[in-house]
Amino acid sequence: MPLIEWTQELEIGIRVIDGQHRRIVDYINDLHEADKTNDRNEVGRVIEDLIDYTYSHFEFEEALMDEAGYDALAIHQGTHQAFRGRVDELKQRFVDGENVAGDLIELLQTWLIRHIMSDDQSYAALVRQKMPRIENQEGGNWIGSAIKKFFG
Repeated sequence: MPLIEWTQELEIGIRVIDGQHRRIVDYINDLHEADKTNDRNEVGRVIEDLIDYTYSHFEFEEALMDEAGYDALAIHQGTHQAFRGRVDELKQRFVDGENVAGDLIELLQTWLIRHIMSDDQSYAALVRQKMPRIENQEGGNWIGSAIKKFFG
């Protein structure tokens, strides 16, 4: 049974962002499962994938907010940067040999849900309103181009 169940309450109504948030939830659940196996290599692999994906999501989300003209973008970026600092510290502790999976899961679980329910809701209405214009940029493929740029 997964640690976190995805529910509609976690959706902000922007399909691409909701899909990315759902994938982060999957990664948190993967980390929870890997931690139960006591396989340090698997835990390390999931941590790397989870952090890489989450940071790419932040960059994508910030680009989308910028494209929509969200006026509190700098505040949102500051929130992401503070979170990166906490995650990077946990990652370093893992590299140094400590088992941080439980701490990372707790941080991600608490932060992600709170972030989605408050910070992300603050930009969702504007982005939903601007989405038709955004999607029609770059030959109708802004989303696809941004996904390639940030997720490789």
